[in-house]
Amino acid sequence: MLQKNDILNLLEFISNPKISLQGEIQMKKLIMKTILAAGIAAIAMPVTAKTELQWWHAMGGRLGEVVDEIATNYNASQSEYEIIPTYKGGYEDTMTAGIAAFRAKQQPHVLQIFDAGAATIINAPGATIPVADLMSEHGKGFNSNDYIEGVRNFYADSAGKMIGMPFNSSTPLLYYNKDAFAAAGVTNPPATWEEFEAIAPKLKAAGYTALAQSHSPWILSENFHSRHNIQLSTGNNGYDSTDVKILYNNDHMKMHWGKMKEWLDAGHYGFFGRAWGDNQDAFVQKKVAMWMGSSGSFGGLKKSTDFEFGTTFLPYWKSIIDEPKSTFIGGAALFAMSGKSDAEYKGVADFFAYMTNNENQVFWHKETGYVPITTAAYEMAKAEGYYNESPDAEIGILQLSQPGGEWTKGYRLGYYVQIREVMYKKYDDIFSGKSSVEKAFSEMESESNALLERFAATYK
Repeated sequence: MLQKNDILNLLEFISNPKISLQGEIQMKKLIMKTILAAGIAAIAMPVTAKTELQWWHAMGGRLGEVVDEIATNYNASQSEYEIIPTYKGGYEDTMTAGIAAFRAKQQPHVLQIFDAGAATIINAPGATIPVADLMSEHGKGFNSNDYIEGVRNFYADSAGKMIGMPFNSSTPLLYYNKDAFAAAGVTNPPATWEEFEAIAPKLKAAGYTALAQSHSPWILSENFHSRHNIQLSTGNNGYDSTDVKILYNNDHMKMHWGKMKEWLDAGHYGFFGRAWGDNQDAFVQKKVAMWMGSSGSFGGLKKSTDFEFGTTFLPYWKSIIDEPKSTFIGGAALFAMSGKSDAEYKGVADFFAYMTNNENQVFWHKETGYVPITTAAYEMAKAEGYYNESPDAEIGILQLSQPGGEWTKGYRLGYYVQIREVMYKKYDDIFSGKSSVEKAFSEMESESNALLERFAATYK
């Protein structure tokens, strides 16, 4: 162990440039002694392990890489917690894995749940810690008004308390190939479906199918209702009760899907299968002039297309509504699962605060195309000039910020993953000619309501 005199001699050596050779040798020995002493002390010093926080998510490909980068940066930013992201497959797979783990009392600290699964996780008694409570209890502050309107309502309860932390938030947009439009002599993308009907023959004559779209339930069912301010289900779109009836079997929906069948038969609409990528690929491969998909696809399309494209709002029927309303978000939120210690929840709150700070939200927005979830992050991106460089990246936020209406906050329906499957099946039947529009929607209504009854019975 170093003595007081050793330290004094060492300091003298450092400050005295005129020391003898013998003195230099002695000081070198002393320096070595100092190094060895420091090393032994470091070894003897107890190492405090970081608190590990498990995060299960559904972000594959490039999105998964960005998730890993965020986690790495967070872990490097502080010394108390280690967030461990784990890819569990697609949305449905991740939700299924999370439910199974919860039942086995092996749930992660943070679970990503997509829009269709929100009712299941929020209505499950004791499954989650509301994010509003989590953040407030651990001194991170929380104000739901900080979040963009189209974002904050979807993962909230009927009283407006946010249960899940919005994460990869997107909204459906219309993408269009500017080269295709030029070849067809079309100047502007359609703002209304009436305008679509006018330009579709011109695009076909130029060698393009006018339109394809991905995820019919999300874009042309759920957001169709929001865009036109049409009630989607009883019980305040499911926010007030689990005992509800779906209202998809209405004249506006049947009119629109009758038109979709007409456009398909005329070669103005292309259906390339249920898979998201099948229809997006048709756009990338220049088979279709327009594609309706997620704002979250913007970053990937910039890398995969070899033509200039633009984005615009979802078309609406002028015959239904004079001024369209806002859409609501898709994507997923992060839920803090119950059953963990207070110390662990402190770490989850710290991670959520990190994820939602302005810098990280802008980074996520630029890298992926998902919208920033807070007004402040949006303003930061705007102030940095990002939308001057890439104006199409702002379209999703502007659409979410359009005036809302009574039925624009989204829905909260149980067994909705299964209901979406019913919808896919009935839309397939319409396109194949297996079923009339009237019959398909009647069956959609009855089968969906049977699922909703089962869900309601589960929570009585």
